[in-house]
Formats: sequence, structure tokens, C-alpha cells
Amino acid sequence: MMNSKSGFIALIKTITDLPPGQEDKFKALLSIKHIKRGGFFVKAGRVSRNIAFVQEGLFRYFYTTEEGVEFTKGFFDSRSVLSAYDAILENNPAHYSIEVLEDAIIETVDYDKFRQLFSEDPCWNEFLVALLQKGYVTKVRREREFLLMDAEQRYRTFLKRYPDLEKRIKQHIIASYIGIAPESLSRIRKNQVS
Repeated sequence: MMNSKSGFIALIKTITDLPPGQEDKFKALLSIKHIKRGGFFVKAGRVSRNIAFVQEGLFRYFYTTEEGVEFTKGFFDSRSVLSAYDAILENNPAHYSIEVLEDAIIETVDYDKFRQLFSEDPCWNEFLVALLQKGYVTKVRREREFLLMDAEQRYRTFLKRYPDLEKRIKQHIIASYIGIAPESLSRIRKNQVS
């Protein structure tokens, strides 16, 4: 059961008008979870049917190769929405993991129960479309960075996009986000200081 204040509902209200009856129905679907640093919201190879709103904490989406090499797809801080939406749509296990980098509190909703609200009011479609548009823009921006920028430019872009993150996460995670080895990141950082 949720308390009367929900960050997820507050986020939805910034995107669409939410009728009181729909707000109550959505609130009834929510549950709060606490996840410790090092835990997972989604693990690669497992099915996840939940969508979550981050009240507190920091997460990263990442892929792992068969050799154990990690590629960080993105970071999600407070007021972000988490899901393995592609896996939910395809009803498949996730191809990537969503790891907790800092102790977190999230509001979760089962997607199948949430989906039942869609036929009741167009506000839910508006909300989902807004989330998907934001995700699409993020995906295209990341592709552009990898196709058109060198590693140093990607690092500077990371610092601009996530100004406080460098002090909160390990260097190998930053390196995996910009697509280079940790040693290469050390050289880039050293060159920027000189």
C-alpha cells in the first residue's frame, strides 16, 4: 500500500491531466521497494514485468558480453522511470541488467495491471507516449555520440550531461559508458588536468 504522496503520480501529472478516479486506481497498483546498492531491478536473462519510478537512488542499465565485458547503456537518478520495456513488449527475458549503484527507494507497478487502465482514459496513452519519446531521443543521441564523437568528446559530453556522477560512480563504469577501457579513461582525465 502506498502513502498519500507518490512521486510517480506527481511525474505523471507533469505530463498529462490525471482524473482523480484514475489517480486512485493507479495508486492502488503501486508498491514501494527498497533496494540496496549492488542489487538489481532487472537482471539479464530474467523476465521483468514491472515499471518503476525512482524516489531515491542511482541506477545503470548495462549489457554484459559472454566474456564478462560490460557496456553501460545509461544512468537513471531520482525522478526517473525504469523498465526493461522492450522485454515487456516482447514477453522475453531482458537482454541487459538494471543495477542499483546507490541504495534506492522505488515505486513499482506491474505493467500488465497498469495496461488495464489504458482502455479507461486517454491520459495513460499520453503518459506512455511521452516516456517512449524521451527514450527514443536518448537512444538517438547516444547513437550519434558513438558514431560522430571520439572518446574524449564522449567523456566531455558525459561530464556535461551528468555533472555530479563522476564522484559517485567507479571509473570502470564511466569507461564502459563512453565505450573505452578504464586505462584510456585515465589518460583522457590526465590530459584534461594538464
